[in-house]
Amino acid sequence: MTTSTTNLINFVFEIANKLRGPYRPPQYRKVMLPMTVLRRLDCVLAPTKEQVLKEYEKLQARGLEGDALHKVLARKASQGRDHPLYNISSYTFEKLLADPEHIASNLSNYINGFSESAREIFWAFGFDAEIAKLDKANRLYLIVKEFADPRIDLHPDRVSNHDMGYVFEELVRKFNEQANEEAGDHFTPREVIRLMAHLLYTEDEEVYTPGIARTIYDPTAGTGGMLSVSEEYITEQNPQAHLQLFGQEYNEESWAICRSDLLIKDEPVENIAFGDTLGDGETSDGHPDRTFHYMLANPPFGVEWKPQEDYVKKEHRELGFNGRFGPGLPRINDGATLFLLHMLSKMNPPPEQGGEGSKIAIVFNGSPLFNGEPGPSESNIRRWIIENDWLDAIIALPDQLFYNTGIYTYIWLVTNRKPDERKGKVQLIDGTRHYRKMKKSLGNKRNELADEHIEELTRLYGEFTDGATCRVGLNGELEERVCSKIFDNREFGYLKVTVERPLRLNFQATPERIERIWQETAFANLAKSKKRKNQAEHDAEVKAGEETQQRIIGILEGLDDQRFDDRAEFEPLLKAAFKAAGEKLPAPIKKAILNALSERDPEAAICRDSKGNPEPDTELRDSEIVPLPANIPLPLPIGYEKNADNSQLLELVREHCEDYLAREVLPFVDDAWIDHGKTRVGYEIPINRHFYVYEPPRPLEEIEQDIQSLEGEILEMLKKVTA
Repeated sequence: MTTSTTNLINFVFEIANKLRGPYRPPQYRKVMLPMTVLRRLDCVLAPTKEQVLKEYEKLQARGLEGDALHKVLARKASQGRDHPLYNISSYTFEKLLADPEHIASNLSNYINGFSESAREIFWAFGFDAEIAKLDKANRLYLIVKEFADPRIDLHPDRVSNHDMGYVFEELVRKFNEQANEEAGDHFTPREVIRLMAHLLYTEDEEVYTPGIARTIYDPTAGTGGMLSVSEEYITEQNPQAHLQLFGQEYNEESWAICRSDLLIKDEPVENIAFGDTLGDGETSDGHPDRTFHYMLANPPFGVEWKPQEDYVKKEHRELGFNGRFGPGLPRINDGATLFLLHMLSKMNPPPEQGGEGSKIAIVFNGSPLFNGEPGPSESNIRRWIIENDWLDAIIALPDQLFYNTGIYTYIWLVTNRKPDERKGKVQLIDGTRHYRKMKKSLGNKRNELADEHIEELTRLYGEFTDGATCRVGLNGELEERVCSKIFDNREFGYLKVTVERPLRLNFQATPERIERIWQETAFANLAKSKKRKNQAEHDAEVKAGEETQQRIIGILEGLDDQRFDDRAEFEPLLKAAFKAAGEKLPAPIKKAILNALSERDPEAAICRDSKGNPEPDTELRDSEIVPLPANIPLPLPIGYEKNADNSQLLELVREHCEDYLAREVLPFVDDAWIDHGKTRVGYEIPINRHFYVYEPPRPLEEIEQDIQSLEGEILEMLKKVTA
């Protein structure tokens, strides 16, 4: 950010302080953001203002009015532009000040004189209400006068579109800070966007072909930073590129700022849709029938998608893979991966299908790397992306890089047009130590990426070398560390196998165990009745049940209190006792009795079912994570639904899992087995584990010396206190 830009931001905040009284600091944004946009438009249109008014008078004299007048005026007044921008009001900031008594109505007249696309921006700000409030508080004239100051000359010749983006973002950040809101919900630090642009467009020579036409999309556009930086990055190297920018934003202020930026740059503002990308009805996907060449996004971290839940689940349930959310849905408290699924649905067909393909760069926190159990969750989302060979690279970024959070973040690069050398592979890059400390922190942002860090991370990505190293800062010193690793797609997949151990019980009819039968549901239900209409029948049924309970207790008390270590020996005695008493032994009651009279015993015999198979002990049940076999082909032959049929998968992995059991489990528990019917597929990306370097602890003698030294210092300090 340049010094002049910083001075401009500070000057705007000086003006904002003049609102104190009728406005509280968290409300300053309602005035300052639209006034900044208005001043920018005023400066942009100033050179052609007189010509536009003369043309307007001519058209009126010819009898033109309404839409017809505006269509002709748009062509005449916006010569050299593809998208109309003009103002037919006679007012400018200077002329508004000439009539203080009517400044409110004149300002409204001025705003209503803009072409339609500009008027929509101020509608989004809800600025009419603020004009009335400022006028009532006798502050409107003062604010307009301050913005008319020559020091706020926002003409593009003085403040470039690039710098204006910084101005808006910093204003939004500071105003949100005053309102205790999340600035990061609206924009991403520019150096992070520059890194995303370098990664996205590096190794992509087509975008630098003169005259090439490409589309760029951001479903969480905010103030438009990702779109603007992408455009700047490409056009700097290929001025003849024809770029179309698309986006969607649900925050009205951010949407208005984004559209004003595009309007001033003479780009189609209708490409920035308003609404919730994941929502339904009028607020759903603003570009439902479009696909894009490049997509960038920074969806909100850790934000629940409860407001969109009904619509998202309905689309997932009814459309499956024909919709956006086929492979599964994330946890309700973090919907970030829903945006990636949305973007994947907007990819162009890949080259092998005759299309141009697409590339995606998206910022996530750590959750999408590993959250979710195997099945229709984040795990299945990762599986779908990796098994389709779309995941290209993940770059781990430093912490304290964003304005509203200090956590570590990750850039995912996803594409359906990998070059041959990247096919079947995923690159992981450790950029967590590529940063410099800021002179002054901004919210939670204390670190930043310098140009050399962006260049080095881009180099690592472009070289695509397994084991590539960098000299990075570590404990105040530079050290050579591996910062790039290459993996086969299948290395991120695993099998979650259920390991069972046999149920072993002893049985004994002691008073303590017999008393436990009252806690068994089936036994307690004997003395309950579902009859509600006839009280007599209800009471009779309850009484009969209570009598049955007492007879059962009597039978159990009559059993020998000998302990049995084998259920096969105890069951016949139990059945015989009930038969001798003339009492029926239904299956639910039998199960309740066995539960009450049994205790787990590792020395007891194994309990077996009617076919002689051992019964599993649910308390000893465990699961093991088994890597996929080295030679297994992808995609795996198992569906994405919750209880998918895994029979075809087992043909490929059963022996592999049994080998794992024999090697890793049976040496410790020799009676274990795998329930293959419960085997499921999962995917995770443990990027931190892959770059972890073990550092041995310091010698004990050295630690002891430090402790003794500290103790000595403390004693000296205490002596001074007590002296």
